[in-house]
Amino acid sequence: MIPLRDTVPTKNYPVVNNTIIGINVVIFFYQFVIGVGLEKFIYIYGLVPARYSVPQISAYFTISQQAFSFISFMFLHGGFWHLLGNMWSLYIFGDNVEDRLGHLRYLLFYIICGLGSGLSHILLNLNSNVPTIGASGAIAGVMGAYFILHPRARILTLIPIIFIPYFLEIPAYIFLGIWFVLQFLNAAGSHGQASGVAWWAHIGGFVFGIIFLKLLLILPSTPSPEILRRATERKKTPRLQVIRPVGSGPDPHLYGTIAIAPYEAIAGTHKLVNIPWGFHKRLYKVTVPAGIREGHKLRLKGLGKQVGTGQRGDLLLKVLIRA
Repeated sequence: MIPLRDTVPTKNYPVVNNTIIGINVVIFFYQFVIGVGLEKFIYIYGLVPARYSVPQISAYFTISQQAFSFISFMFLHGGFWHLLGNMWSLYIFGDNVEDRLGHLRYLLFYIICGLGSGLSHILLNLNSNVPTIGASGAIAGVMGAYFILHPRARILTLIPIIFIPYFLEIPAYIFLGIWFVLQFLNAAGSHGQASGVAWWAHIGGFVFGIIFLKLLLILPSTPSPEILRRATERKKTPRLQVIRPVGSGPDPHLYGTIAIAPYEAIAGTHKLVNIPWGFHKRLYKVTVPAGIREGHKLRLKGLGKQVGTGQRGDLLLKVLIRA
């Protein structure tokens, strides 16, 4: 299952979330150019449980190195697909959590989740001399927070079936629940990190994310400065939108809505709409002309109901201008 997007709109740009993604990408490219020194670099800045439990090993590291590894390990990755999978998950789920917590509280939350996941891994693999790297523990905490904040949201998910892309909307609590169960089953079956994946760090991060979210929501949030609020306020709606058409009686046409922002109504825009029917032609490009007004209907020909003559009606999308 590959998540493509969720259905929860955000009011502000996820500045912190996007910055974290950018830092991870930059550090990955730095790893790429290190060359022969990469193994030593990973051992120093990765999280190695034996460095904290075996005195003969910990003697080679300073206190600052030991402490910094709890932060640095979550910004290192073992390969391109490792990086891509983590950053895509953070992109999908992180923006909504940041939107709810605010920029500074989200940054604190992300770091704490990473620390919690690292601690979970160390406690369950005390004598392991294998470095653990990756943002997946911290991201698991973000997913745990999303599980609590938006359980009824729907995740547009790509499920490839024999080379045919099948798009399915799955409630967030089911999607994330399946993910958590899979982590637990893998952890129980692989004895920690024997498979090369720190499953218990994922589990710990998810659980810590739920706990820390509850604690952070108790703390009062400080409003962002007006200049920051204006700079991060979204001026566009999501490019990919899910349409649930409705129709009744003998009318061959189906009806739905498409949301755009005031700026997009003035300047015009392009959207991708997903219509969750069957296996074919479920992604469509919709052009919204400049100067469109609230209530205007966009026509997608041939996407309505099939009538007795074999012809199909149209799908009419009513434009909603959402501030």
